[in-house]
Amino acid sequence: MSKLCVIYNMAAKYRAPIFQLMDKEMDVDWYFGNPIGDIKGLEPELLKNATIVNRKIWKGLTWQKGILKHLVNKNYDRYLMLGEPFTLSTWAFMLLKKIVVPEKKVYLWSHGWYGRENFTKKWIKRAFFGLADGNFLYGNYARKVAIEQGNNPDKLWVIHNSLNYSKHIELRRLIKPSAIYKEYFGDDNPVLIFIGRLTKIKKLNQIFEAVAFLKKQGSNYNVVLVGDGEERSMLEIEAIKLKIPVWFYGSCYDEIKNAELIYNADLCVSPGNVGLTAIHAMTFGTPVITHSNFSNQMPEFEAIIPNKTGNFFTENSIQNLVESISKWFSDKNYSRERIRQYCYKEIDNFWTPKYQLDIIKKHLS
Repeated sequence: MSKLCVIYNMAAKYRAPIFQLMDKEMDVDWYFGNPIGDIKGLEPELLKNATIVNRKIWKGLTWQKGILKHLVNKNYDRYLMLGEPFTLSTWAFMLLKKIVVPEKKVYLWSHGWYGRENFTKKWIKRAFFGLADGNFLYGNYARKVAIEQGNNPDKLWVIHNSLNYSKHIELRRLIKPSAIYKEYFGDDNPVLIFIGRLTKIKKLNQIFEAVAFLKKQGSNYNVVLVGDGEERSMLEIEAIKLKIPVWFYGSCYDEIKNAELIYNADLCVSPGNVGLTAIHAMTFGTPVITHSNFSNQMPEFEAIIPNKTGNFFTENSIQNLVESISKWFSDKNYSRERIRQYCYKEIDNFWTPKYQLDIIKKHLS
């Protein structure tokens, strides 16, 4: 079997585990666009045959230089590309493939569909993803939306997402309960945590409003924000104004400490889209609450199984968020350890690099 050629606009650092596993078990050449913006890129030296190619961005459109020549490279008959419709070079690559080397196969890996596409975007995506010989999607919701919009279900495969699972499992085996929150807050109140960038889209002020409302009802909660971002100063002012206990822990790249913080929290709350925060939290046994408008969500919301690995509330409804938090802790049959095991099972079964690799091998063989 020939080499697999992987072409990505850029390789985000969090993808290192799945890419390294592919590199180990498959014969791959990698071509990544040069990093642009503040997203941390993967170090090319982590992979055996990785090349950084220049890319240009103009009014939101991207062109990766020098990738079209790989179509006629006899070493490749399979290509795995980032499925980004705004990358014009990917359109050109797939169109030329149809004309010049139709026997070769091109596969796309992407979010795919969100369910909020307007008429124009629906048809652009249908044309773009239709050019591929197969599409790896992050979630079942995206696949469902794609099928409803007339796309071929036989070319749509759910691959989910993952973090550094092998490292996290090592930490999970070692971690134990600690008094980190009792020592900081001086009480045993339930702890609500968020881990990730403190950005506007995460709507973290809604956590504060909900906790302030619960406090008026006589239910006290502590809040921990692990991360930094442009919203931090506003949130600090809001916490003082509402007189609620918040630990602004700041950015933390020490996974041992992150594991302790997540494991010892009671519930992760992400009022905006949840993303990989859900995977990070559940990996260390902490359930997640986020909103239920799935067209405004990231694919990782699918890891949430109501009443087992978390729950949903009505988007932007502080009252419903209050009810969801309160209900989570008021269940007479609530068992923190049982919930922890539900979270572990969900992550171990579906959100690992090994799971992703198995899907890739199944459809690229």
